[in-house]
Amino acid sequence: MTEPRTDPRADLADRCSDRYLDAAIGLLRRVRDEEADSIAAAATAIADAVAAEGRIFTFGAGHSSLAAQDVVYRAGGLAVVNLLAVPGTVGIDVMPATLGSALERVDGLAAVVLDTSAARRGDVLVVISLSGRNPLPVEMAQNARALGLTVIGVTSVAYAEQTRSRHSSGTFLKDHCDIVLDSKIATGDAELTDDAIPAPFAPASTVVTSALMQAVIASAATELAARGITPPMLRSGNVDGGHDWNGRIFEEYRDRIFFRH
Repeated sequence: MTEPRTDPRADLADRCSDRYLDAAIGLLRRVRDEEADSIAAAATAIADAVAAEGRIFTFGAGHSSLAAQDVVYRAGGLAVVNLLAVPGTVGIDVMPATLGSALERVDGLAAVVLDTSAARRGDVLVVISLSGRNPLPVEMAQNARALGLTVIGVTSVAYAEQTRSRHSSGTFLKDHCDIVLDSKIATGDAELTDDAIPAPFAPASTVVTSALMQAVIASAATELAARGITPPMLRSGNVDGGHDWNGRIFEEYRDRIFFRH
């Protein structure tokens, strides 16, 4: 009996997907093992702010905004986490999409955003920027610290070692944070290469950065519980009773939740 022939293109695609998933898993293992202390410090900072009736804000521009949004109004997440949005930089919904990248290089924009935001002394701001080299994330961290916020930076330290800052100070996001979480992403954010493909491909920054953010929030919730403080967690609206539960949380913490205003 003749064995069925396999499609070599399918085998190649399978091997490529395996390579990508293995690379992502390897990065996740690295951040688990190498960033454990920083994750714990970030979780403690967030728990301290929640315990003191503070608020948590997240910021990211372009694709970095995906990880910032992933912990806002999220089932299984802390209700008091809010997105600090800069119009034109949240995702790629702005047209042309390249405008968002251009806005990251505008000096002074971060100060205007923070001055008109609800952020105040004692709050926590998580600034996410893979390269950490553009003026917007650098100045967001600078100005937030000047206002008395605790700043957690989520970035790739490799960029600071292998590229030049675009900020006038010559500094990177990591230089203006109280706590830095290193995503371990290589410069260029592409895990795979192929002789037949003219550029590196298969980015993993969103996978790793989102995992880092979820790990910090989960650790903060656990730490609050260990202190005897019930963390204000949201439930899925797609389970029975979820809407009613969230409604009570929204009411109890309405002065610390800004995504419903």
